Amino acid sequence: MPVTIAIDAGTTGVRALAVDGTGRPAGWSYRELPQHFPRPGWVEHDPEQIWEAVETTLAELRAMLETPVAAIGITNQRETVVAWDRRTGQPFHNAIVWQDRRTAARCRRLEDGGHLPLVRSTTGLVLDPYFSATKMAWLLSEGGVATGPRLALGTVDSWILWKLTAGEVFATDPSNASRTMLYDIRHGAWSRELCDLFGVPVASLPDVRRTSGRFGTTADGIPVSGVAGDQQAALFGQACIETGMAKNTYGTGSFVLMNVGTQCPEPVEGLLTTVAWSLPEAAPVYALEGSIFATGSAISWLRDGLGIIDSPADIGPLAESVRDAQGVAFVPAFSGLGSPWWDPHARGTIVGLTRGSGRAQLARAAVEAMAYQTRDVVDAMTAATGQPLTELRVDGGASVLDLLLQIQADQLRVPVARPEVRQTTALGAAFLAGLAEGVWSSTDEVAGLWREEARFEARAPRSVADDRHATWRRAVERSRRWASG
Repeated sequence: MPVTIAIDAGTTGVRALAVDGTGRPAGWSYRELPQHFPRPGWVEHDPEQIWEAVETTLAELRAMLETPVAAIGITNQRETVVAWDRRTGQPFHNAIVWQDRRTAARCRRLEDGGHLPLVRSTTGLVLDPYFSATKMAWLLSEGGVATGPRLALGTVDSWILWKLTAGEVFATDPSNASRTMLYDIRHGAWSRELCDLFGVPVASLPDVRRTSGRFGTTADGIPVSGVAGDQQAALFGQACIETGMAKNTYGTGSFVLMNVGTQCPEPVEGLLTTVAWSLPEAAPVYALEGSIFATGSAISWLRDGLGIIDSPADIGPLAESVRDAQGVAFVPAFSGLGSPWWDPHARGTIVGLTRGSGRAQLARAAVEAMAYQTRDVVDAMTAATGQPLTELRVDGGASVLDLLLQIQADQLRVPVARPEVRQTTALGAAFLAGLAEGVWSSTDEVAGLWREEARFEARAPRSVADDRHATWRRAVERSRRWASG
């Protein structure tokens, strides 16, 4: 049987994953992606290095395979912006990464100017440098990128799709477009009013096509038939097909998404409304999202910044060596706080230290912070929808930590389920591409391929979980508005 390949272009690396007809991995290749930090708060990628990693992993994977490839799907770090020349294919500037905060002042000026209601009602987003529009505006006003018919402005999926199709296809899908702060999520089109507000020419933006469907073909004739932002792809890969189902991905950041169906909800305080996916001959599906900026990156900081662990794999045993964090709370607001606070001026905070605090307590506090941030988002979601969560499906690198998932279940008081296949982002992209090419016949068939590997139920008394969360919330208040002070 043929396989479907997913290209998963993430923040710290690129993975090419082959998926067979049963939804199981059939081979993979991975390359780490360098990040560049030209100034404090600035984060960039070299677009050519992104493409080189895609080319390398795709070639290595195809060399391993003994079966034909039915389709390729793309999933990508969202909000990151690439500007390139449509004639030569050369990037005009380094890509500005979603974590970048250089446009915080511009967002504040726009909010002070009264533009937040327009942004919220049209896009479901908030005025924050996390999103693409102010990054594009910066490239055009301060990054030396000139407007004109040769300019292509897109997110990473558009760049990879353009390269895969040898410059034939300049397109994106609604799940990525809905993260730019330029896309009208109710009418399914670029908003000229917002493009004018941010100074971004509509002609420089890609066509928006359905998430699942043939976008084009590679030079050797393989269909490229699915494109989705990484978190929406993970929601699909976790088979959260029904309204009310939710997942959390513990990656560089953490992203909680809840399927809210085909009716676009009104803006919800502290949360984002986004397009989950758009399938052929079906209305778009929407999701509520809570975006947490730093979870796995906090573990990396313990390794690279403090040197208290040698490898991310060390965090679990070190955190488990103590029963709790002994009053230590770690708020990893390195790039501000996302949902439900949306405070770009918050900064990382460690409080509650005593002479008895050490490596183990700090490691434990970092693991607990992942669970506490997720609880904050889920509490906001359930308050907004009026429906309690019944289960949280989890994935991402940190989901291997049983300790984390047990703390998460204690905090949420609902089961936390980890699937057999943890590369759910790539899996979702493969499913979306395979659906378009008939590898799978329906979303019901895709949902039937999801298999649970482990389930965690609440064990700690509610009073203990609530007390620890209350300590966390006190620490969050101390981290907020720090940079503006």
